[in-house]
Amino acid sequence: MSFPIALPCNTLFESDADAIVVVTHDIQNLGSAQLDEVAAPFLAVDARIAQKASLLVSDKVPGKRLVIAPTGSLDRDYDDVRRYFEAAKAGILEAKAAGAVKPVLAVVNVPADDRYENARAVSFLGACQGLWQPLEAREYRGEAIEPIEAIYVFEASAQCCDQLSAIAAGQYAARDLCGTEPERMAPPRFADYCVELFQGSAVSVEVIADRKIMDEQYPLLSTVARASYAVERHHPRVVKMAYEPEGDVERTLIFVGKGLVYDTGGADLKVGGFMAGMSRDKGGAASVVGFMEAVAKYQPKGVKVIAYLAVVRNSIGSDCFVPDEIIESREGVRVRIGNTDAEGRLAMGDLLSEAKDLALGEKNPEIFTVATLTGHAARAMGPYSAYVENGPARAAQVSRKIADMGDLWADCAEVSRSRREDYDFVKPRTLADDVLSSNNAPSAVTARGHQFPMAFLAIVGGLDKHGCNAELPIPYVHMDIAGSGVEGGDWQHGKPTAATVASLFARYCI
Repeated sequence: MSFPIALPCNTLFESDADAIVVVTHDIQNLGSAQLDEVAAPFLAVDARIAQKASLLVSDKVPGKRLVIAPTGSLDRDYDDVRRYFEAAKAGILEAKAAGAVKPVLAVVNVPADDRYENARAVSFLGACQGLWQPLEAREYRGEAIEPIEAIYVFEASAQCCDQLSAIAAGQYAARDLCGTEPERMAPPRFADYCVELFQGSAVSVEVIADRKIMDEQYPLLSTVARASYAVERHHPRVVKMAYEPEGDVERTLIFVGKGLVYDTGGADLKVGGFMAGMSRDKGGAASVVGFMEAVAKYQPKGVKVIAYLAVVRNSIGSDCFVPDEIIESREGVRVRIGNTDAEGRLAMGDLLSEAKDLALGEKNPEIFTVATLTGHAARAMGPYSAYVENGPARAAQVSRKIADMGDLWADCAEVSRSRREDYDFVKPRTLADDVLSSNNAPSAVTARGHQFPMAFLAIVGGLDKHGCNAELPIPYVHMDIAGSGVEGGDWQHGKPTAATVASLFARYCI
């Protein structure tokens, strides 16, 4: 796996570079009198340079390539650091198209505004987002389709570059896992990718493949996988990862990721073209792996990280599960199936129960589920992640702190509350069961469609017994990235964004 690493440099005219990409809101001031002189005759005749990333050719710059990438306005109330992310993305693609392989990225004239304190770092990550190509494309066409292996980051410290390279590595892995087609990244191959990724690293990996163990320990996940057992290459996997820092542990983060490598909807089959893009329904697990990879690269002190991934295919077939079935979970909760297309919460539920049990013995635990869970999150929040938190998480402002960090790292989110209506929505209708998994309407047209699934997860995970009034409260945040997981909300063709990786890393590792 190759991805652009960040290299520090203190000069725009780095001898080993072959292009300069300047990201700025003021194209008349490029951070250097020499660059201003180079640009002046072009600016005098081409108004487009103020509107879009443009390549200027000059013997006076490395590689004869100068790219000006304008951010546009930065001073309005609704402007944010994504202006830099998008400008750098456009600029690096111009440099790549011109043949550059080792450009300098210069972010200049940054306003003295807290919103833009990470403009340089965010610009590098935007460039990496633009450069990534799908795993299948690299395997088919060769690594040459990603020619840029390093980016000099002007006026960045070595420590900053180490942090950026770690985040970039994590986001790269998350995009690979989320964006790869369902056979290339079927559950066993998803697990293989994880094993290979962390081989020799600070992160340990365990893979569970035995069906007997699945049936006994993870009955909800095994129910989702039932129809997939007819095809060996589609058999489910549980992937467990752990990072133990050197020295004392101050905080423990425990993640459960939804890894639906393909979601047909099961018996509640997705029709009318809505199945296309469902190979990206593993985006939650992919982002968890991405965060673990960033942690493995940077090895932060004080924070222990554990992750459980439910990697499964929701197939249609003679043995598929159906609505009205009642399944007893690991926690001993009897779950009535309301809709087989609400499978992600089932796949994660037993792993969440195990995560809760583990948290009881950990230092300052915080639990997260990360999933491309509901169309409602995308409808309600647009391109933003939706964080739904329990009482202890709200009291500790867990989501707020991550979301505030995301605003500074172009990894934005909205915070939602869990309320009594959410628990009422999934309450049992008979004495035969304890909880209803979902209603039978699309989440996008269901009131509180991205909030009530968190209540279900809290119940089947046993976290409803660890609220603010419990002897041991456990902060729990459900992160729904259905709206933020791919560019433009295009689940079939949009590039994966690796949502949550940057904000989690910035919040807990820097």
